[in-house]
Amino acid sequence: MFNKLQYISQGETVEKQLYNIHQALDAGCDWIQMRFKNQTDEKRFVLAEAVKMLCKEYLATFIVNDDVLLAQDIDADGVHLGLTDMSMNEARAILGDRKIIGATANTFEDIVFQSQNGCDYIGLGPFQFTETKEKLSPVLGAEGYVSILNKMKAENILTPVYAIGGITLDNIESLVKTGIHGIAVSGMITKSIQKEKLVQQLNDKLYANVII
Repeated sequence: MFNKLQYISQGETVEKQLYNIHQALDAGCDWIQMRFKNQTDEKRFVLAEAVKMLCKEYLATFIVNDDVLLAQDIDADGVHLGLTDMSMNEARAILGDRKIIGATANTFEDIVFQSQNGCDYIGLGPFQFTETKEKLSPVLGAEGYVSILNKMKAENILTPVYAIGGITLDNIESLVKTGIHGIAVSGMITKSIQKEKLVQQLNDKLYANVII
């Protein structure tokens, strides 16, 4: 089963991205989604190659945000697709069955659509307001997750769901109680001055009721 904590990278330059990703890996994150928007193909490729090597060194899962062809070129572990990105079927045809394909959803209808098309996990949000993403969809709150996850259960949709968007350490217990599989965070880890402690606290809360 997929890790419960995903780190979505931040940084306006290749150097800043690499620094932040390396810091997250050092702190114990073992799932990295490289998000490097509005950049040249060359810069994205250079970053992706470096991140792949880092993730291999740390035995971490490496997911590329949005760019299926880049994920294919560097043989990443998978790709995460937004609602307006390449179709799931086309991405699967390019990457094959062994690669992970995650998908964004904002509503139950989105989840039905993405799950029917064969995504491996769902990033559902936003949980609450976040400055990380432009054009934010309506926030869900814990109640929104409960409602959507109950509908998934009723329809026997078993795709793992990650909460995303403005999550803080204080939110984790209430989110876990909704039935989510895990969380995807960005600024919380990037901005932390005690990253290792934070990642440990997050994992302790996320895996609290998991029997190993």
